[in-house]
Amino acid sequence: MSLSLYSAAEFRKRAIAQTQTITADSWRDTGDAKLNPATIPHVEEMKLKDAAVLVAAIDEGDDARLIFTQRTATLRKHSGQIAFPGGAVDDEDHDVEAAAAREAEEEIGLDRRLVEPVGRLPDYMALSGFRITPVLAVVRPGFSLSLNPTEVADVFEVPLSFLMDPANHEMGSGVWLGSERHYYRMPYEGRNIWGITAGIIRVIYERLYA
Repeated sequence: MSLSLYSAAEFRKRAIAQTQTITADSWRDTGDAKLNPATIPHVEEMKLKDAAVLVAAIDEGDDARLIFTQRTATLRKHSGQIAFPGGAVDDEDHDVEAAAAREAEEEIGLDRRLVEPVGRLPDYMALSGFRITPVLAVVRPGFSLSLNPTEVADVFEVPLSFLMDPANHEMGSGVWLGSERHYYRMPYEGRNIWGITAGIIRVIYERLYA
């Protein structure tokens, strides 16, 4: 029997295959950069800090689920927003995979021993000053979580089939430095996934499932 299109096994296979095609310029042609090409010269002039996020697909059933966090309202940046677990790459991190797994363990208590990195996406150049590497991973089920209350208000899961359906990729816009900027948003059960997180989801769709 063939694998379900949205199973963790199929996600793993597609993640590995597309990682091999990433070039230094791949970020220009996907996600938010593709939506807002006028921002590319500005980003290229910035000195960006390295960061990593963990795009964790739970290996359970024919429809894997991705793990999201809702940031606390007291954080200085992006308070209250929905995000993937992650943060800055520290000097002691061996690579971005190690950084993403460490941050997920610190933020939500996800045991890094259950996390299997299976690929990366092109770097996401954030106007907030970060070069974010999305680390694609498969997580064994049966884990327990313990949230860091200073950073994470809630954690929830969204089926991959929902996220990879372009009918659920809405468009929004706002003004940034005097110019209109477009972004993706993906409302799900009363939660508004948008901005960088939605942009990363769109890149997953474009590179793995489109």
